[in-house]
Amino acid sequence: MASPSRALVRSLHRLPRTNLSVRSQQLRGVATYTSPQQASQISILQSAVDKNSDSFKENAAALGELTQKIAQLHEQAALGGPQKARDKHVQRGKMLVRDRVTALIDPGTSFLELSALAGYGVYEGEDVPAAGMVTGIGTVEGVMCMIVANDST
Repeated sequence: MASPSRALVRSLHRLPRTNLSVRSQQLRGVATYTSPQQASQISILQSAVDKNSDSFKENAAALGELTQKIAQLHEQAALGGPQKARDKHVQRGKMLVRDRVTALIDPGTSFLELSALAGYGVYEGEDVPAAGMVTGIGTVEGVMCMIVANDST
């Protein structure tokens, strides 16, 4: 393989340092190519599952119920605690934990919460949503960060 031209090397050195992915894409153009024949073979997963069978329909219904239950548990955990504790926290002039995280991360970026159901069902008679902590990954000033925040509600 021939060495890259001097003009290409000079243009790569002029690229901003923060945009390293552009440099690597310019250097690796041919190495990432996949032929249409190969792409069509690997993009379709063969399956022997009969979607019309009774067992498939029963499993799909059971999965739907469990998915709905988990979604409800996530909604409850996102509240952060009983309404009385939340009101008391806000009356003291404090931000709720998920509001603090939202204020911390860059506007328009997402936050991947990791342990919203931690501690669920551990203590009898006492509900501790997310084990009293919010953990996740978010972008702060352009940097992906692990965020841990205590929830006192």
